[in-house]
Amino acid sequence: MNINIAVVPVAGLGTRLLPATKSQPKEMLPVGRKPVVQYVVEELTRAGMERLLFITGPSKTSIENHFDMHGELIQTLRENGKEELLAELEFERAPVQYFYTRQRQLLGLGHAVLCAREFVGAEPFVVALGDSIIGLNAQSGIVRAMTRVFSEQRADAVVAFEAVPRSEVMHYGIAAPKSDGAIFEIADVIEKPNEDEAPSNLAIAARYVFAPRIFDALARTAPGKGGEIQLTDAIRRVIQEGGRVFGITLRGERRYDIGNFDAYFRAFVEFALADAKHGAALREYLREIIK
Repeated sequence: MNINIAVVPVAGLGTRLLPATKSQPKEMLPVGRKPVVQYVVEELTRAGMERLLFITGPSKTSIENHFDMHGELIQTLRENGKEELLAELEFERAPVQYFYTRQRQLLGLGHAVLCAREFVGAEPFVVALGDSIIGLNAQSGIVRAMTRVFSEQRADAVVAFEAVPRSEVMHYGIAAPKSDGAIFEIADVIEKPNEDEAPSNLAIAARYVFAPRIFDALARTAPGKGGEIQLTDAIRRVIQEGGRVFGITLRGERRYDIGNFDAYFRAFVEFALADAKHGAALREYLREIIK
């Protein structure tokens, strides 16, 4: 089964990153040399995605601008003898089509995914959160692995998970696996449970593959935690109605969730230190100032 559609929700306000996100989408904040969402798009194109639908909101037009071809900039670089910088714009020529639609009301991640219903139609599709990078420099094969499991298991959904400390389970959707292992069928999934009611410490890790039946489940899902339509609650409904949902754990890859300043600062430093050109000098500088 060829899965080549990805939905990238980017409509959130990013309030935990104010004032940096007052007029700049959090998905466009730089991590190392690139904005967050560029890493996500590069991961998806490497996984074979050919059509990307961004679910946008107010003040998100810079995302559209970023993925447009910028002929004037290319011409200026050539005229000024800076052709070596053209490699930095290679992402503009990726073999992918970009589409955009507005989430006119910010009613949660589930509602954002539901906004993709007419675009997706009857095809399976990937969902990748636009503020989360998987793997250093997005060198991750998790989406390709998820689409393979989806096809092999004839699943209704496949969800990526990562192990988190028990003290942090209340921040995530948490899985109740039917068995152990890196790939497992899910008996239940609970949105932001208390530590004592969490069935495991396996937290949803910002990547999903869905059959289109998720849209019917979302349409019948009432607002949950925070008064929002929770994607986790719709996945739970699919399971309760006999659907087959599988989990797959990240394979040694870290998830970089750019949702608050602590996470953002750490991600930026780690990516900058790994930079082939500037990392070594930055490491020496950090050693000096830490002294």
